[in-house]
Amino acid sequence: MAENQQAAAGSDNQNQPQFALQRIYVKDLSFESPNSPLVFQEQWKPQVNLDLNTSHNKVSDNQYEVVLSLTVTAKVGEKVAYIVEIQQGGVFLVQGIEGQQLGQMLGAYCPTILFPYAREAIDGIVSKGSFPALMLAPVNFDAIYAQALKRKQEEAAGEASEEQQTH
Repeated sequence: MAENQQAAAGSDNQNQPQFALQRIYVKDLSFESPNSPLVFQEQWKPQVNLDLNTSHNKVSDNQYEVVLSLTVTAKVGEKVAYIVEIQQGGVFLVQGIEGQQLGQMLGAYCPTILFPYAREAIDGIVSKGSFPALMLAPVNFDAIYAQALKRKQEEAAGEASEEQQTH
């Protein structure tokens, strides 16, 4: 009887949404310091620029790879002190989640999980380049995802109105 209850519970679990982090890895990492050692003689008041992007692809039926790409450029005056580029990857099990909820999961939630790992790798490589530690501020991926979604909807609406005007 207990086995029947477990079997019934097991079948219920298959219908429940599931999410699990399966692996985190550095897919690509590069560090350049084109103006060293002269940049070390400058007063260290850097202008730091952060560019970020996310992408995802389906690996198998329930597995998705999410890649968070960050480029950090630090300049002292007009001189580039360093450039760090990282692609922090993760493989996630996502089952029973579809549509807009899946988009939110892959476009915001997963990058939020990956960001601290990318931030730590960037800080480590910058320190190894003999520069002061760089601790990037947290990023609100939900807001970035919402802005991207809004922009796509506006572009789609603009294309639809242009199409109506040409007919």
